[in-house]
Amino acid sequence: MNKPADLKLDTVPFWINGKPQTSAARHGDVFNPATGHVTKRVPFADAAVIDAAVKAATAALPEWRDTPPLRRARVMQKFLQLLQRDQKRLAQIVTEEHGKTLPDAMGSVQRGIEVVEFACGIPNLLKGEYAENVGTQVDTHTLRQPVGVCAGITPFNFPVMVPMWMFPMAIACGNTFILKPSEKVPSASVRMAELLKEAGLPDGVLNVVHGDKASVDAILNHTGIHAVSFVGSTPIAKYIYEQCAKTGKRVQALGGAKNHAIVLPDADLEFAADALIGAAYGSAGERCMAISAVVAVGAAGDPLVKLLEKKASAIKVGPGDEDGVEMGPLVTCQHRDKVAGYVDAGVKDGAKLVLDGRPGAKRDGFFLGTTLFDQVKPEMSIYKDEIFGPVLVVLRANTIDEAIALVNKNPYANGTAIFTESGGAARRFVSEIQVGMVGVNVPIPVPVAYFSFGGWKNSLFGDLHVHGVEGVKFYTRTKVVTTRWPHQDTPAAGFHMPTLG
Repeated sequence: MNKPADLKLDTVPFWINGKPQTSAARHGDVFNPATGHVTKRVPFADAAVIDAAVKAATAALPEWRDTPPLRRARVMQKFLQLLQRDQKRLAQIVTEEHGKTLPDAMGSVQRGIEVVEFACGIPNLLKGEYAENVGTQVDTHTLRQPVGVCAGITPFNFPVMVPMWMFPMAIACGNTFILKPSEKVPSASVRMAELLKEAGLPDGVLNVVHGDKASVDAILNHTGIHAVSFVGSTPIAKYIYEQCAKTGKRVQALGGAKNHAIVLPDADLEFAADALIGAAYGSAGERCMAISAVVAVGAAGDPLVKLLEKKASAIKVGPGDEDGVEMGPLVTCQHRDKVAGYVDAGVKDGAKLVLDGRPGAKRDGFFLGTTLFDQVKPEMSIYKDEIFGPVLVVLRANTIDEAIALVNKNPYANGTAIFTESGGAARRFVSEIQVGMVGVNVPIPVPVAYFSFGGWKNSLFGDLHVHGVEGVKFYTRTKVVTTRWPHQDTPAAGFHMPTLG
C-alpha cells in the first residue's frame, strides 16, 4: 500500500482567497484504490488555517452579498460552461481517487452540474412576497438575504456531486463558503474552485480546506461561520448537529441509510432484479441511496433471489478506468476489510450466504466482490448497520403490511422503493412509508436538482434538505418589512425629466 520508490508525490493544496496554499504541520496520503498505491499528499488544516479561510470569506462577503443576483447568476452560468467543458477530467479525478467506474463518475458529475443549472435561476428564486395595504396605508414585503459565511463538510463517495449540492446554491444566494471535502478525495474540490475563479468569482468567496476531525472541529467551533452543511454517517451527522446547536449555527446534517426495496409477487421480477443489481452494487455500494436490503413478499422470494444471484455473479469487477468494468474497488483497504468483516458476521449469525464476495479481496487494490445474503433477520448486524459496500441482504415477508412495518421500524429513513404492477399497492406504500425519498419501480429515487434531497429520522439532523427550494431557504434568512408613508400634499408640478435618483 506504499508509494512506488521513484515517485515524487504532488501535494493537493488548500484554496484560500483565490490562491493555492500547501503549508501545514500535518499531512495525509491519497490513494488510488485500484492499485493500492499512494499517489498524492494532502495537507491537514489546523485552527490557524481555518481562521485564515474564515477571514478571507468574511472579507469577501460584503461585496459579494451586495452583488445583484443577476450578476451572481452570470458567474454561475460561466461556471456551468466550464464544468461541461471539463466534465470528463473531473470524472477521471473521481475515478483516480475514489475508484468508481468512469461512466459512474461521469453520471455523478452530471448530477452535480444539474444543481449549478438550477442555481443559475437564482434571481427568480430569491424573489420575496408583497402585500399591499395590509393596514390603512401600510404595505408589507419580504426579503431573502444571505446567511453569511457558510461551510460544507462532504464525504468521500461523491467528490464532485455532493460539494455541488452545497456551494453553488450558497454562493448564488450571496454567501461566501468554506468547503472541507473528504481528505480521501481532495483534488476535485480544488479543481472546481479553480474553475469558479476562471468563471469570474471574486477571491475569498469560495475557499477549500482539507483535514480530519481536528479540521472539522475548528470549523464547528469558529464563531465566524454561520451555517454548516454536512453529508456523511449518522454518528458524525448527529455530532455536527449538536455542536452547531451549541454555537448557534444553522445546520443541515445528512446521515446514513439502510434503504429498502419491497418486491411484491405481481412485480416484473426480471425488471426488478436488474434495477436492484445496479442499485445495490453500483459504485461498489458506497452511496447513501444504495439499496442494501430487499424485502421479498410472498411468492416473489425464491425466484427473485435466483435472479439476483445470477446477475450479481456476472458483474465485472476491476479498475474503474478499464472498459467494460461495472464495479470498481472500495475507497480504502480499511473500509474494504470492514465490509468483509460484515460478511463474516452475517455467516456467523446464520444468514444464508448465496454469493460470497470475500475472495475478490485477494487481488491488488481495495477490491471486494459482490455478496448476496438470503433469509436475513432484522436482529442481524448485516441488516441493522449501514455497511456501505457491495453487500445486498434479502429478508422475507408474508404480506405488504409486514413489509411496510419492517421498513418503518428501521431507524434510518433516507430512501426506499417498491416494485409492483399494482397502482393501489404503490399508492398505499407511498402514503404509509416513513421515509424521505420514495421510488415506485425506481430503485434509487434521488430527486432532480429542482427538488430537494434528504431523508427522515436518523438520516437527517436539521429541518431543511439540500438543493432545490429548500436549499435556497437554508442559505438565506427571511426579513419581513412593513412600511407606511404619512400622507403629504401633492408636490408642485415639475417640468424636468423625472429620474430615480
